Amino acid sequence: MSEVSKYIHQFPEEVQEILNKIRNIILDEVPNAEERISYAMPAFFLNKKPLVYFAGYKNHIGFYATPNGHEEFAEEFSNYKQGKGSVQFALNEEIPYDLILKVVKFRKKSLIKKIDKY
Repeated sequence: MSEVSKYIHQFPEEVQEILNKIRNIILDEVPNAEERISYAMPAFFLNKKPLVYFAGYKNHIGFYATPNGHEEFAEEFSNYKQGKGSVQFALNEEIPYDLILKVVKFRKKSLIKKIDKY
């Protein structure tokens, strides 16, 4: 079992379903992303650069799309509680999977553009 699978497995079944769905969204969009635990949460890297991170908590899912994902999606994220470089999706509300996919696509494109510049 991978480290990310172990991380997800520690949560209640309903939360595991959400975390696995987010994980699958990321891996379906960026199949060559490197998956690992970083900062004690699932992290995905593309070309050795951070793509996105996510984490499970008691009452929400934390989603981290730094450095530019939060700036790009500020309006869409304004409906959710936020921290520095993070957005919180409450577990008692619908998880915005479509928004997560949009952010992942944006971050992927940003990282590919960076690589193409060199």
